[in-house]
Amino acid sequence: MLIQPSHRLQSLGQYAFDEINQLVQGLKDKGLNPIDFGVGDPQEPAPLFVRERLKEAVDRYATTGYPSYIGSLPFRETCARWMQRRFGVTLDPETEIASNIGGKEAVFHFPEAILNPGDIAIIPSPGYPPMRTGTLFAEGVPYFVPLLEKNNFLVDFEAIPHDIAKRAKILWINYPNSPTGAVASREYYKRLVAWAKTHNILIAADEGCYIDLYFNEKPLSILEVAREGILTFYSLSKRNNMTGYRVGFVAGDPALVKLFKQLKTHIDSGTPDFIQEAAMAALEDETHVEEMRELYRQKRDILLDALGAVGLKTRLPEATFYLWQKVPQGITSVEFAKRLLAEELALVVTPGSMISQPCEDGTVPGEGYVRFALVPTVEEVKEAAERLKKTKLF
Repeated sequence: MLIQPSHRLQSLGQYAFDEINQLVQGLKDKGLNPIDFGVGDPQEPAPLFVRERLKEAVDRYATTGYPSYIGSLPFRETCARWMQRRFGVTLDPETEIASNIGGKEAVFHFPEAILNPGDIAIIPSPGYPPMRTGTLFAEGVPYFVPLLEKNNFLVDFEAIPHDIAKRAKILWINYPNSPTGAVASREYYKRLVAWAKTHNILIAADEGCYIDLYFNEKPLSILEVAREGILTFYSLSKRNNMTGYRVGFVAGDPALVKLFKQLKTHIDSGTPDFIQEAAMAALEDETHVEEMRELYRQKRDILLDALGAVGLKTRLPEATFYLWQKVPQGITSVEFAKRLLAEELALVVTPGSMISQPCEDGTVPGEGYVRFALVPTVEEVKEAAERLKKTKLF
């Protein structure tokens, strides 16, 4: 029998980080000990108190059935309290918050609630791949806007052509930003909200994965500026070292939350109650987040010192656990990443071109950069630094 994939599935291509996982496995198959800065999957365990809450909840919920599609009310109330503490934003847990099964699920599926075939979604490049793939699966049209150092890696919405803005339904933003580490100011958000309102464009803000992984001032939520026409996406994966738990939430305009809830009832059966209990414990504690910030600061400084020592021009990220590193002149992102894969280094990074899409002028904004995810342990980062200092890269 000839089995043909759908056109929508074919349009997605291979997931970028799946390719990186294959590279890591290839090095291991050669008997090497790769240090993986490629995929942003923290190696430190989830906090002990989170795991203990999970185990207790598994026993307590042993005989219950399906969880709520939209998250239990206690979970949503916990999310609302956290949003109030963190941003000073008051949200109704009944109408302005819903659970998700991690950020990837929510970001991928949200366009299906908004886009009709041919509608445009404005997407930053480089950026999180599900913004593009979710748009394609909804039969929308991605329009990529470059994140450039000269603009502090902010979406230059005022440069978007009028005919594109007229057809666009969604503008995606992601601050604190992966991969650049940039953050957005209150003034920027005010101007962005005014522009989006003028063009009747919804703002989808993927901000919760790295919002508490900062090195200087606390990043803002766009909900501190406005709520109408805005949906924000939150995940506990990176903030709480809970990538395997697959839990988070969306928050914002009740009309958009309502659409997201309706969509979820057709896609999944909700986040397990015991996972929600673990997430509640994580959101109620800030000490472990402070400890993680300090840990990432330590890793950042070790690696930046090594990269500078071998002659690379470095820049301090404002937030996230990524280094958006320029490659030497005269070679591509992929070529530089391959040099780091040499046996004496065995360092895995993400080429910037792999997480970028061509923009209207044909340029690929991530070309000329590689992304280091500071997810190996401190000892592994120290080992990577030693390998770099002992090797002639260029």
